[in-house]
Amino acid sequence: MSRALAEQLRRHDIHYGWVVMAVTFLTMLTTACALGAPGVLMPPLAKEFGWTTAEISSALAVRLILFGLIAPFAAVLMLRFGLKRVVASALALIVAGLGLSLLMGELWQLLLLWGIMVGCGAGMTAMVLGATVASRWFVARRGLVVGILAASSATGQLAFLPLIAAVSEAWGWRMALLLVCGLLMIALILVLVLMRDRPDEMGLKAFGQTETVPPATIAKITPFGALREASKSGTFWILFATFFICGASTNGLIQTHFVSLCGDYGLTAVTAASVLALMGVFDLFGTVGSGWLTDRYDPRLLLAVYYGLRGVALLFLPESTFTVMGLTPFAIFYGLDWIATVPPTLKLTAQRFGPEKAGVMFGWIFAGHQLGAASIAFFAGWVRTAYTTYVYALLIAGGLCLIAAVLSLLAPKARPVSA
Repeated sequence: MSRALAEQLRRHDIHYGWVVMAVTFLTMLTTACALGAPGVLMPPLAKEFGWTTAEISSALAVRLILFGLIAPFAAVLMLRFGLKRVVASALALIVAGLGLSLLMGELWQLLLLWGIMVGCGAGMTAMVLGATVASRWFVARRGLVVGILAASSATGQLAFLPLIAAVSEAWGWRMALLLVCGLLMIALILVLVLMRDRPDEMGLKAFGQTETVPPATIAKITPFGALREASKSGTFWILFATFFICGASTNGLIQTHFVSLCGDYGLTAVTAASVLALMGVFDLFGTVGSGWLTDRYDPRLLLAVYYGLRGVALLFLPESTFTVMGLTPFAIFYGLDWIATVPPTLKLTAQRFGPEKAGVMFGWIFAGHQLGAASIAFFAGWVRTAYTTYVYALLIAGGLCLIAAVLSLLAPKARPVSA
């Protein structure tokens, strides 16, 4: 079917890489939805099982750690076994974890199913998947493609939250999980039917490629071998540190705790999730725009601006009036900057380590992102339990973002290229 579709597209001068990108977009969108859903479902879990915010946050922190740490290993698995096998296996693992959680009743089961199984499955379809697809299938418009796929991940974690919250309030959190499983199954079918590993499988070159490139030898790279090489580079540690802060200020804090934060000020879960969804909408524009800018301007300066603006937004969030109107400016401003850091970070990674190694190296940098997310997911839960407020966590995250803005300028300068 995919070859017939490729032939039809060729007649209309459309490259099959755009189909692979669309399937990847949907996959990252739905797996990110599965990753973000627990943040909305914390209140009903606490109510039904009597678990504290800190206890639930500890399980969700494991999910975020694995979401990042699995990335470099997923990059190598994609090189050795192909995109279709790895992505299909990941989707099946997430469905299994969410499906079995319908029967859970103990905290260790939450840790196993939502922490380990969902964390590993989602990590195999995270940013490293987008980086791999963009590197293999696109030469021209690569920055734009990275921006679109990065936006799908962040948007998926946010855009579905009002629907999940509404279903949870109306029919219970288990019905909300069944909805997420249905979305994942649709993505799984499309992956099995349409996903292809490399352009040469379809008798094509990468989009925009004008010269024949010899087969890549990157499959010889091991995750820990890549880490040893990367650890000798100052560039790697700068990007690792800034991405650690990126994760702490997005997935770990806002995505995980925003609904609970708004609940402290009297907002319902559906209303708070709607604000998160608004962030997701503007993230789509912000991250795609960041990909376009990254193709044209110095990514160091872009990162400095993104982190600086994000830090200011977090520092002023406690001063907001926690109403829909009061939070809308924050949602728009913060949403545009939610994950706009991905395209310039990936560009700096490819510049330092080369396009062939970029996927694996970016996998380790993304691991730093999720370590930061997991750290503050647990820390913010502890702060909320101990001090009955999230304000201290917001102020710390905002300050870290300002540090990241300075660190970004210490990375080596990348030469702007036109798309």
